Amino acid sequence: MKKIVVVNGHPNKESFNHVLANAYIEAATNKGAEVKYISIGELEFNPNLEFGYQKRMELEPDLVQALETIKWSDHQVWIHPIWWLGMPAIMKGFFDRAFLPNITFKTIKGETTQGLLTSDTARIITTAGDLSYHEYEKTYHLSGLVQLQKGILEYCGISSIENNFIGPLNDLTENDRLQWIEKIKEIAINDAI
Repeated sequence: MKKIVVVNGHPNKESFNHVLANAYIEAATNKGAEVKYISIGELEFNPNLEFGYQKRMELEPDLVQALETIKWSDHQVWIHPIWWLGMPAIMKGFFDRAFLPNITFKTIKGETTQGLLTSDTARIITTAGDLSYHEYEKTYHLSGLVQLQKGILEYCGISSIENNFIGPLNDLTENDRLQWIEKIKEIAINDAI
């Protein structure tokens, strides 16, 4: 049975990202996968890495549980909006606080960094309000995707990552949104196999 964690980086429970997360979870569960959900906006933690890497802050229980869930998974799904060409502040704070040396990666002096996450695969689903994929790629060089895929997930050991971009949301009709929900369900079914 596939073990999937769905992580929603949108802080608003009323967002389209939340709808997409629920659609993914429903379809993957119906296909037989074991799915756990993390809504970063509902976690209780200080998103500010107050001392940088000079002094370790105690991880709050919600961060400890989230890390255990992420490490438990075979497949990670990260859903988030693109705000200012990157992820929401609470999601960035989650990575700053939880994805720490000797927890999600290990640096060996004189050698390359070793990722410690054991998930085999991941998927990134990003939404954008007024940004098209073409503009995101050509003008902004997929900046937020590069940050999450290369700078975080691959750095921490995940080598097979697929991406889905939905936008501009502001131009989508209700029918377009329903079609995207169905597309996300199809993706979840394929991921669950």
